[in-house]
Amino acid sequence: MFKFSIMLFSLFALLCSPFAFAASGPLLLTASTTGYVALSIFIIAYILVMLEEKIHLRKSKPVLVAAGIIWALIGWRYIQADMPTVTEEAFRHTLLEFAELMLFLLVAMTYINALEERRVFDALRSWMVRKGFSYQSLFWITGVLSFFISPIADNLTTALLMCAVVMKVAEGNKKFINLCCVNIVVAANAGGAFSPFGDITTLMVWQAGVLRFMEFLALFLPSVVNYLIPAIIMSFFVEKRKPSAVYEEVELKRGAIRILCLFLLTIATAVAFHSVLHLPPVLGMMTGLGYLQFFGFFLRVTLPGSLARKRAMAEREGDQERIKALGQIVPFDVFSRVSRAEWDTLLFFYGVVMCVGGLGFIGYLELMSTVLYTQWDATYANIALGLISAVIDNIPVMFAVLTMMPEMSHGHWLLITLTAGVGGSLLSIGSAAGVALMGQARGYYTFMGHLKWAPVILLGYFASIAVHLWLNAASFAEYGLAS
Repeated sequence: MFKFSIMLFSLFALLCSPFAFAASGPLLLTASTTGYVALSIFIIAYILVMLEEKIHLRKSKPVLVAAGIIWALIGWRYIQADMPTVTEEAFRHTLLEFAELMLFLLVAMTYINALEERRVFDALRSWMVRKGFSYQSLFWITGVLSFFISPIADNLTTALLMCAVVMKVAEGNKKFINLCCVNIVVAANAGGAFSPFGDITTLMVWQAGVLRFMEFLALFLPSVVNYLIPAIIMSFFVEKRKPSAVYEEVELKRGAIRILCLFLLTIATAVAFHSVLHLPPVLGMMTGLGYLQFFGFFLRVTLPGSLARKRAMAEREGDQERIKALGQIVPFDVFSRVSRAEWDTLLFFYGVVMCVGGLGFIGYLELMSTVLYTQWDATYANIALGLISAVIDNIPVMFAVLTMMPEMSHGHWLLITLTAGVGGSLLSIGSAAGVALMGQARGYYTFMGHLKWAPVILLGYFASIAVHLWLNAASFAEYGLAS
């Protein structure tokens, strides 16, 4: 907690430095009372988020209120300056950015809830228990899978999937679930750093034309190091025993495998929409939600016939328990899966995006980038931004860097891609994967539970940077945007 407070104080000191006041915007608010109050409100809101486990206040509440106050302050100042439409346009632009993120997350959460309802994770848990995997094995299996799936399915979706498996396999073991979730977040963020589709920030860098698709692969080994170092250290603290889960045979509900295939098809659609048609990936995800709705309709209209066949079979076999279970089956409802999405997490994202968008409109994010790239060496600036991304999220940090578009070598662009991607692993609120898991594993995976592993994660962070500086040294002499 003390280290996090120091980081917040350092960020505040940087934003309030004399150099920061040199930047300009529609109105010079960074040196005004409005700017100071807005920044203070944001910090107070984040402190309340950090204390969620202690004060039992949902993390969405403080940031929602903070976002409203920050934009109200901005709106009042611009009304006084007779420029009310400027803030309206800025807010709508920020809202559009959140809408894409929210809809993307909503579809991913809906599919995961559908897979859980169809007992896919129960079956996977049962298989792992039957195989006799120890906690050590489960720790490494979920971590490695997270690392290699996230470059394709993105770090957020991957983390949600693996967390669901861990929650099912080690149900009730708070210490192991927390440790596994930390491992999953680190692995998913590290795996997402070497692929344009692994994280929103890598997607932004690719879309900006700064790096070519294949150039991201230069970050593979640094990403491996970033994951392995903390994982190896954390593995020594995993209990040397097997899950105490009860052995059971789990029968998948009708359509489970087909829903899983539709989920993969949805991801492929999102990738194709972006890479082939140059459309936002969220369009592909929403199209995928349509796939699920059509399949849900198919399951409903064919349910009576399916039940009749299964009931006839159970009657022939005299299986009364089976007959009773068939009478309790309810039709699959897509909208019930949507309603079970983690709305606290989605509203938290809204609050964070709006708060940071407001601070960016005031000018703080641009000033931060200006100070770092004019007063510091680009290498140190990119390392610092990676650390800052653990506090204020990597998306606005990368957006600020791309807005500034400082003249840097390909090596430095790879460095900021790496640090912004994996820097968020330092805190549970530093990445979309961490925030989502705080909602999915509420009470098991917490801010403080993640924070105590920050030193070993920080060790992996600096080790991955060192590997990149050594392995890709030649790329630091290459300048220019990707063609």
